[in-house]
Amino acid sequence: MGRLIYGPQGAEFEFDDRLLAHLRVVIVMKFRRRESFTFSWDLESSVGSGRMCLWLDPSIPLQFRFFGSREPALNRAWVDALASVAASSAGLIPVAEPLPLAPGDSPSDRSCRTERRGHFE
Repeated sequence: MGRLIYGPQGAEFEFDDRLLAHLRVVIVMKFRRRESFTFSWDLESSVGSGRMCLWLDPSIPLQFRFFGSREPALNRAWVDALASVAASSAGLIPVAEPLPLAPGDSPSDRSCRTERRGHFE
């Protein structure tokens, strides 16, 4: 499990290293364009459940701490899906990694489900 560390007080939020690596790409892309946005996710029952929402701004300190020894391979389709939702009025919300394309499928056939409350819709 990796950690997103945010703000001057260093609030820490845990995410799977693979998801965090993809979130990092999207967040850094938006920060390079000096864009601020919300980042929301559902909390696990182990931390009391509920929902968390952060206002991410390039001027606020941000760190990504990974605990795996190797960088996860990036899935371009997942980065695109996360970037698309981040550009919406909803802001950045973790979405499930898109399923691999079956032989003969086109990228427009790709299904991407949104993770909500511990399950996929």
